[in-house]
Amino acid sequence: MATPRALRYTGREIRIWQRLWHGSIFSGLAMPLMFLGAMGWGLGGLVDQNTGSVEGVDYLTFVAPGLLVVGAMQNNAGGALWGVMAGHKWMGGYHAAVATPLRPGDVFAGNLAWAALWSALMATPFMLVAALLGGVPSWWGVLAIPVAALCAAAFAAPLAAYSATQDSDVSFPIIMRLVILPLSLFSGTFFPLDNLPAGIRPVAWFTPLWHAAELARGATTGSIGLGSAVLHLAVLAAFISVGTALGVHTFTRRLTP
Repeated sequence: MATPRALRYTGREIRIWQRLWHGSIFSGLAMPLMFLGAMGWGLGGLVDQNTGSVEGVDYLTFVAPGLLVVGAMQNNAGGALWGVMAGHKWMGGYHAAVATPLRPGDVFAGNLAWAALWSALMATPFMLVAALLGGVPSWWGVLAIPVAALCAAAFAAPLAAYSATQDSDVSFPIIMRLVILPLSLFSGTFFPLDNLPAGIRPVAWFTPLWHAAELARGATTGSIGLGSAVLHLAVLAAFISVGTALGVHTFTRRLTP
């Protein structure tokens, strides 16, 4: 939970970003937009010519919300792993923070709030471009922006909790290659989950990315029902809640003398 003390740490991250934002624009915005053009227009043109539609919509409309949440996941996974290790070991910024009235839990919560806020900032121009290209047919599509923030937090919370327990980043590339990358491809983001073998589909059902993709796509197309929305939100909230509980615990162990 972002307490007033935690938001002070979030404010610190905002001030740093205001000075260094140029370095995050490529990975946070330019790269997803290039994928939107390549997948939505390039590949999408071929898909539309051969199939006519994907789940009743053109491929650009189908893939845009998937790219949105994939970008939120990928960028914040790396930040939660290497960024947290930099804070507690390489640069020591977290130790400096807890030397003030801030507690380790405040540092974790403030960091998580910044991850969600930054994802919302990057999602806003992405959704605007997607809408201008015709990939957001419903006004409800604006709700995909907070969905991206929730997706970011759902991954950042448990990964940051894990990173705080590590003394080396040797396992981080393994997580990115064997967990984050496969999730990007096989969670209903680039093609419907029904195209996967039946035995693999339940794996995607228990990941936050699939729920975020379904929620964002339901918003951009205006097709999601209340019951489905509540279910997807509940799963994302569960990942954030469990990750936060673990994160407060591991940050407290790591940062308490």
